[in-house]
Amino acid sequence: MRMRKKKNLVPRMERCAACQVKDGFALKGRWRETLMPGATELRLELGCGKGRFTVETARQNPEILFIAIEKVPDALVVAMERATELALKNVFFVVGDAALLPDYFAQDEVDLIYINFCDPWPPKGQAKRRLTHRGFLTLYRKVLKGGGQIHFKTDNQPLFEFSVLEFPEAGYELSEVTRNLHEHGPQGVMTDYEAKFYAEGLPINRCVGTLIPQ
Repeated sequence: MRMRKKKNLVPRMERCAACQVKDGFALKGRWRETLMPGATELRLELGCGKGRFTVETARQNPEILFIAIEKVPDALVVAMERATELALKNVFFVVGDAALLPDYFAQDEVDLIYINFCDPWPPKGQAKRRLTHRGFLTLYRKVLKGGGQIHFKTDNQPLFEFSVLEFPEAGYELSEVTRNLHEHGPQGVMTDYEAKFYAEGLPINRCVGTLIPQ
């Protein structure tokens, strides 16, 4: 679904400037020391959308540094406003692309990556654009520390079945695999999409991939 253009986008983003990183490339290898020296972990969310998941997860874990990366400024501004409203000091936002992660982050700099409800892209001719394609999963190895994890959620069953095959091929051990995460009631922090799907009774798929030596 195409994001509707936000009115007054630039001034709205400027009002939230304290939680935006405008040059992620300049912080490679220095995210924690620059933004939050006492952080116990550095976690990323790829494609954070309007930020419900990142902001609430950051609120619940004030000792962890969260970096949310999103291509679409019209979605990101809502996430930034949510974080600003709560005066959070441990979450920052980047207008950027997951394909550039090794340019943003150094080897072993990231503890955990969240991928929530990414674009499923048709498998014929577009599979390589999926954020859980082995090409991307291999890319994440360049920034994740040993034993680092990827937490993946989607409502799209074909994408999930594709992904649980891709993780082992890229050197990740699968765990916590479920095809109905909220079967017995809400589990964990939901994204905006997830809350909508849950209200409609649609099952949510989730798994964890843990980086192992290749």
